[in-house]
Amino acid sequence: MMEPDLNLLIALDVLLAEGSVVGAARRLGLSASAMSRTLSRLRTATGDPLLVRAGRNMVLTPYAEGIRERAQNTVFEARAVLRPSAAELDPATLERTFILRTNDGFVEAFGPALIAATATAAPLVRLRFAPKPEKSSKPLREGLVDLEIGVLGDMGPEIRLQALFRDRFVGVARTGHPLALQPDVTLERYVACGHVVASRSGRTSGPVDQALAELGLERNIAAVVPSFPTALAVAQASDLVALVPASFLINQPIVNGNGVVAALFAFELPVKTQGITVSQMWHPRSETDPAHRWLRQLVLSVCRRQAPES
Repeated sequence: MMEPDLNLLIALDVLLAEGSVVGAARRLGLSASAMSRTLSRLRTATGDPLLVRAGRNMVLTPYAEGIRERAQNTVFEARAVLRPSAAELDPATLERTFILRTNDGFVEAFGPALIAATATAAPLVRLRFAPKPEKSSKPLREGLVDLEIGVLGDMGPEIRLQALFRDRFVGVARTGHPLALQPDVTLERYVACGHVVASRSGRTSGPVDQALAELGLERNIAAVVPSFPTALAVAQASDLVALVPASFLINQPIVNGNGVVAALFAFELPVKTQGITVSQMWHPRSETDPAHRWLRQLVLSVCRRQAPES
């Protein structure tokens, strides 16, 4: 009996994850015709068509759906076998690219320190920060990223997580804004301002608005932007007041207690809101990977050192 070509496992994993010959070809760096030939070999090896046409699209067969997670885990287990054990891991000689899915604010606040710490301990390691347009466990499940960093959403019960730090919302305005010229930011002064809020989905109401509503107050939302860094940029160039997590102000030019002139003025909100827990999340398949465990510890130590006091 001929031994099966185990190289087909990698192609099978990618093909089932993408559900598309074109998508699988793109991820594997192959031409569409080469991927089609690989699909033919996979069909012969498994005895199943795997992908069938449904209108203009291709869909997985029931058999393909049933083996998708098994194929994914098998590929990861095979790769783990070929990696050094925990006792043999030496960060100084580790050569690997780690993909971290984060928002822009995290990269701006913690990226420089994390990159510097990585370069010192593991000069051959590369960090790739991937965009995070929405909360989803799909990139972790499919092995497209090593870590997801942010506020826990509906990630599923199997996803591992570790709290990195506690955060809180603060108000931000430009230096010279009327609020910055007052002895303190009262509730009345805060509500009287125009505001810019950050929301990927375009929502105009959040924790601050709920707290204000309980007091019978409402703020004027003049603009909605897709990210906190954009909100900061708008606040810096206008009279609008932004609402951002305190961690987003790390590495930002802020007026300090000594009155040093800077681009932004930050202040504590005159209304209480709940804190935020920022966590790192990963798939169970990476739990015991020595290199991944080293990365998680590095991220934790950098965040604990850099994070603002909540």
